[in-house]
Amino acid sequence: MRLLVRSAAVLAILVLTAPAPVAAQTKVAPQSRAEVQLSFAPIVRESAPAVVNVYGARVDRRRQSREMEEFFRRFFGEGVPVPPGRSQTSVGSGVIVDPSGLVITNNHVIENMTEVKVALADRREFEAEIVLRDPRTDLAVLRLKNASNLAVLPLGNSEALEVGDIVLAIGNPFGVGQTVTQGIISALARTQVGITDYQFFIQTDAAINPGNSGGALVDMQGRLVGINTAIFSRSGGSHGIGFAIPSAMVRAVLDSAKGGARVVRRPWLGASLQAVDGEIAMGLGLERPTGVIVSGVNETGPAAEAGLRRGDVILEVDGQPVDNPESFGYRFTLKGLSGQTNLTVLRNSQRQTMRVALMPAPETRPRDPVRVRGRTPLTGATLLNMSPAVAEELQLDTSSEGVVVADLDDGAIAGQVGFQKGDQILAIDGRRIASTREIERSLRSGGPYWEITVNRGGRIFTSVLGL
Repeated sequence: MRLLVRSAAVLAILVLTAPAPVAAQTKVAPQSRAEVQLSFAPIVRESAPAVVNVYGARVDRRRQSREMEEFFRRFFGEGVPVPPGRSQTSVGSGVIVDPSGLVITNNHVIENMTEVKVALADRREFEAEIVLRDPRTDLAVLRLKNASNLAVLPLGNSEALEVGDIVLAIGNPFGVGQTVTQGIISALARTQVGITDYQFFIQTDAAINPGNSGGALVDMQGRLVGINTAIFSRSGGSHGIGFAIPSAMVRAVLDSAKGGARVVRRPWLGASLQAVDGEIAMGLGLERPTGVIVSGVNETGPAAEAGLRRGDVILEVDGQPVDNPESFGYRFTLKGLSGQTNLTVLRNSQRQTMRVALMPAPETRPRDPVRVRGRTPLTGATLLNMSPAVAEELQLDTSSEGVVVADLDDGAIAGQVGFQKGDQILAIDGRRIASTREIERSLRSGGPYWEITVNRGGRIFTSVLGL
């Protein structure tokens, strides 16, 4: 379970405004034995068998001497490869959502894990393969190997939830075994939590604790309406502020997994967005800060084809209001990859509707991945040719040129000298870089010092690095 520590002032913001006083209502005691004995047990009996425990382990099979291990620890600290026989483990929860053995859980439960096992409520255990990881939503899909006779929890409609609805949280807190807690929906559409890229969380006061990650948030019809993901806490325990990923987003991730994709395929707008603050809202004549401003448009993307321009304010996606880039990303992603969607746009104080095609970001040229080896400042980095698809996956401004750092090995030289995932390599020793193969040639021909120019989030700088 992810712990999110915030000050008391921030926590106070999350408390719902108390309703105005109303006339006292007559309290009535239960009128029958049946009312006294009302229980959530029938819902739990139907739902709990589909909630599982997920165990992840990372085993490093590389061999190295104790002298070499000590050398690396002394000079590079604790982030060195784990020696043979040692492993890192994680424990969380998951939910069986398909009779074929598909399990949904949080990505952070299995992040960096090489082996995954799943224990069912009836004490059966299965090895699981990782079908899909999606760090941007913090969701992952597993498939149980050789499993049969599985209980399945049907997906509910998180879009129909209302504040005050009763829900149950089922999971494996602290690794003590399956546990059920009860609460209400405290708030909806929480977008400033800081957990995932597609922030649009259900907030609940049902007790959620470490180990509940990936577990089920269940409505009173016994349907999965959310995947429990994080809590606000100072102590590591539950304080009644928990967050769950809505089942609508779970469905979108599952659809990609069922379609055989290794990554979630999302619709591409082809535009960069920023939030509307109070000052901008006043200048636009809006009553309050709402919507998102189009700050840039890809000339060949769906936004440009629909007629969107820089400075337009997107207020709604198919009639659903959006208040910031996070809520727009959530609403737009749920539209899928076929047909069109309607955007309500404010331009020159006039509202108009624009129809945007729903399509994935294009792979305009091969990625041609290169993992840098040898003794160079980029050793241990995996590089890709840029394209709109790569930019979308790495959350970069739309671009179809250059080379980007897509990944870094644990303890990689590239990471130690300061390179980060998402860095765009523009030039080496003054020569413009257009492809991953050009980088390979430039690194081989250079040294012992390399002059490397990098674009990091729009800031361009040049460093001279040597080994």
